[in-house]
Amino acid sequence: MTDAASDIPARKAAPGSTLNGARAFWLKELHRWHWISAGLSLAGMLLFAITGITLNHAAQIPAEPVTVETSATLPAPLLARLSDFPDETTDPVPDAVARWAVDALDASVGGLPTETAPDEIYVALKGPGKDGWLTIDRATGEAVRETTTRGWVAYLNDLHKGRDTGPVWYWFIDVFAVACIVFAVTGLTLLWLHARNRASTWPLVGLGIAVPVIIALIFIH
Repeated sequence: MTDAASDIPARKAAPGSTLNGARAFWLKELHRWHWISAGLSLAGMLLFAITGITLNHAAQIPAEPVTVETSATLPAPLLARLSDFPDETTDPVPDAVARWAVDALDASVGGLPTETAPDEIYVALKGPGKDGWLTIDRATGEAVRETTTRGWVAYLNDLHKGRDTGPVWYWFIDVFAVACIVFAVTGLTLLWLHARNRASTWPLVGLGIAVPVIIALIFIH
């Protein structure tokens, strides 16, 4: 007995339905990557947008630098260790001296380069929103730490610039930048896919490109 279903010719998918299926697939994927990249870059975009404003108006934002100086005397056994330290070098201080600096002066100098002279060891203590230094007198063991902070706005501005923020923040900025690129490219592609139903899409995109270009060409010299 012949199967009746075998007598029915197989239907070919209509070209329009194939195109609609591909469009639906890409819309789904683009929306997925758009919201994922939005979630990953949200905090970073807010930080960089806000600090873009504060950097642009840095002269109008008051900031009172606060300088704090502390001192302590290096114990004799540790001072004796410095007698073997080279007279001129950029090597970090010995580990034992670095541990003492953390305990006595709350100064993390381990692994940091020094500017060593026969009579003094100098270590720069830099960070976002602050500057500082530590000096150790090689004859007396007197250690002085000075730190100048410029407030939370300066701290956030330095995060924006990546100033003295260390390797972890350095890599975060790169990952954040990639997430922003994905967010922008998927957003542009979604605009393109929906453009036929939104007449203002390309005029707005063109305006967003033209305004900074015109300002740069005409008003920046």
